[in-house]
Amino acid sequence: MEQYAGLDVSLEETAICVVDGTGAVVREGVVESDPEAIGRFLEPYRGRVKRVGLEAGGLSPWLWHGLDGLAWPVICIEPRRMHAYAKASPVKTDRRDARLIAQAMRAGMFVAVHVKSSDGQRLRMLLSSRQALLSAARRLQVKLRGDLRPFGIKLGQVGSGGFAGRVRARLAERPELWALAEPVLLARAALLAQLLVLDRQVRQAAAKDAVCRRLMTAPGVGPVVALAFRSGVDSLHRFPRTRAVAALFGLVPRVHQSGQVDRAGAISKAGDPMVRSLLFEAANALLTRTKGFSALKRWGLAVAKRRGMNRARVAVARRLAVILLAMWREGTDFRWTASPA
Repeated sequence: MEQYAGLDVSLEETAICVVDGTGAVVREGVVESDPEAIGRFLEPYRGRVKRVGLEAGGLSPWLWHGLDGLAWPVICIEPRRMHAYAKASPVKTDRRDARLIAQAMRAGMFVAVHVKSSDGQRLRMLLSSRQALLSAARRLQVKLRGDLRPFGIKLGQVGSGGFAGRVRARLAERPELWALAEPVLLARAALLAQLLVLDRQVRQAAAKDAVCRRLMTAPGVGPVVALAFRSGVDSLHRFPRTRAVAALFGLVPRVHQSGQVDRAGAISKAGDPMVRSLLFEAANALLTRTKGFSALKRWGLAVAKRRGMNRARVAVARRLAVILLAMWREGTDFRWTASPA
């Protein structure tokens, strides 16, 4: 009889439940959160276990690749649906969660999610580290502006490169305030120095990757956007149609349909927020800063004229995602006109 296994993963331990085709529990236990330990627990059932399920989480890529390498039919599942099922019970334990996942594997009541490759995870770490340093530096800059306002010190409009010099000039006659502001500026300078290191790595990674070089032929798309899109998609085989990529990054409208009500709302904002934000920035650059004119820009400006610039940015970001995936799949550069020359 076919059997199914569910894994409830925590940082140190993983609860495991194995059920048969009727839903009866075959075995339950707790092992170390390690692919080898989980494999040893499941080894007596090799050949009979049809699916092994675990929820998407921090350790799930490592465990998934490890169990897949041990030839187990492992599936990474979307956790929100499991949480909705678990709410039906007033009792929550790791053991019950593992049993619930095993039953979902048996009944097919789950949504499988893609597990990024090792290269995709590495690129994601590079981009998220860069984003974290950039956000921290900006927060320190905003903090200093706010801290100096009660003293009547206005820094005015100044770029990131001249910010430290502006603060130093404004506080030249206020040594007591400079003593408080200098450590913050030094911390910001250290963040910006390491940000330059990561920016260099981003440019090098994009230059070495043939797909990224092709994506960067599109207007508004630089090394950061290209790498983010590359790591977000990870595998072309996930998309039977290029239009499906817009849903991956939450750029499709929400739909509410019930009876006589059929309403489309704002975009879902599901999926990868970093890639969605970068696509939005690329769309804004294409519409407002790119000097070259293209069929995509003409279409976006027409949308802006009818619906406003914010809606146009979202629409262009959605279409840009579809175009980038088509360029990747077909192995072609960006076409500036609607038809090839």
